[in-house]
Amino acid sequence: MRRSFDIRTERRLQVVDVTDEVEAALPREYDGVCTVFSKHTTTGVCVNEAESRLLGDIESMLAEAVPDDGWAHDELDGNADSHLRAALASSSVVLPVSDGALDLGRWQSVLLVECDGPRSRTVEVR
Repeated sequence: MRRSFDIRTERRLQVVDVTDEVEAALPREYDGVCTVFSKHTTTGVCVNEAESRLLGDIESMLAEAVPDDGWAHDELDGNADSHLRAALASSSVVLPVSDGALDLGRWQSVLLVECDGPRSRTVEVR
């Protein structure tokens, strides 16, 4: 199993619920695990609640934890903060699947963490 989908982000730092897109990429009646993987060094993937205020809090936390400038990598392309924020979020998650659906907890969602948008991003489900 290897499928992908694209997500268009709207802001430089944005957390997007991609749970529905991940589930749509799963084969019907599949049981096991899947890996959700971001193919970009300035995005991350995590599991958390997709409540709008919490999504904003995650964005604020990342912005406060990693200042926008003052990094050595900025001399190359000016987006070191994006790489550092994405490193905090991780590039993948492994999730249980039952009967072709994610087997998540009641409040859990799959979140794409955009750190260098707006951009079009590719997420793989394997």
